[in-house]
Amino acid sequence: MIEQRWGLFHRWGPYVLLAFGLLMAVATGDVVGMDRGDWYLAGTLVAAGLALQLGWGALAPARPEPTPASVVYYLLRWAIAFVLTWLNPFFAFYAVVGYFGAERLLPPRLVKPGLLLTAVTMSGSQSGGLPPDGELGWVVFGGLFAVNVALLMVFAHLAAQEEQRALDAAATILELERTNNALQQAMDENAALHAQLLVQAREAGVADERRRLAAEIHDTIAQGLTGIIAQLQVVANAGDEGLAREHLGRAADLARHSLGEARRSVHNLSPTALEHDALPEALKKTVTEWSERTGVRAEFTVTGTAEPLHEEIEATLLRIVQEALSNASRHAAATRLGVTLSYMDGEVALDVRDDGCGFDPLALVRRSGSGGFGLDGMRARAERVAGSFTVESEPGHGTALSARVPLVRHG
Repeated sequence: MIEQRWGLFHRWGPYVLLAFGLLMAVATGDVVGMDRGDWYLAGTLVAAGLALQLGWGALAPARPEPTPASVVYYLLRWAIAFVLTWLNPFFAFYAVVGYFGAERLLPPRLVKPGLLLTAVTMSGSQSGGLPPDGELGWVVFGGLFAVNVALLMVFAHLAAQEEQRALDAAATILELERTNNALQQAMDENAALHAQLLVQAREAGVADERRRLAAEIHDTIAQGLTGIIAQLQVVANAGDEGLAREHLGRAADLARHSLGEARRSVHNLSPTALEHDALPEALKKTVTEWSERTGVRAEFTVTGTAEPLHEEIEATLLRIVQEALSNASRHAAATRLGVTLSYMDGEVALDVRDDGCGFDPLALVRRSGSGGFGLDGMRARAERVAGSFTVESEPGHGTALSARVPLVRHG
């Protein structure tokens, strides 16, 4: 908007100022003492100024840069204004255009000389006309010229500061745009990485469940079937009916136990507990059912504001709790157990503590080469969703398991 206004001034301002100077000259010609010859010369110069302005307006580009043609235009305009001001000081209204646009028309090395030429014309007009009259006239002219030059220096300094501030502001805006673009790009990359992480977590979860199911079949169902076969072989070779009935009973118990293990394995493979309940309700039911089944006093607590989590996050936490409860029932010999689910800023924490026999985690690693008791599986589950898993235990002082996962909301 400002550039448009200045463009209008540079295009039409010289016409307006020349016309106003001519009107003032006509009104004061007798006072100044202009004779017929002066008016002929003034008319010729006014016509030359109009022709010069029309020619430059037709040939000059919309945003002129300093060129030899623009230098010639500036000097001719100054010369016309100087002679007109010599004839009548009121033509200085036209001469003042030399202060504006010098940077657009003159190369940097000629800007100051061009402004000084205009200052000479303006000082002559302000001192009463050119040439100055007598010694006092020259003193007044010199003083006014010094004042004009000082004002030029002040305004030039202020203009330079304003231009520098504009350049700094433009550089700051450009840097902010670059920073915003980089930030947006980083956010897009993080979103893509997050989506990729969840996809990889699902794929890893499928592979992990396959390995878990294979281990479950080997450790429970396959062993149960082996025991059943052994019991039936004893029955086939037994001649005592009582002994055969006893082994048949053992075989039936093993079959029921194996069936229960098979159902548990299928249940863990697909967490149906989350189909109809949110994570806190599913964990509460799981802990309650485990307590009723094992006779161990168990409590479940939720802290923070519960909110729906991504399906992979909820499945991971549920499976960690199921594995922790299974470990506690098989190895801890605990009398009390507590499960705490904590919703925090950007993170969800799951803590499982019992007062069981405990163990030495370092000794367990040295003996088995891994965490054992399903600890590696729980740690792997947490790490696959960019979480962490820690174990604190000591023989005779119980065990504390803690999982930390990102708070990734549903959807």
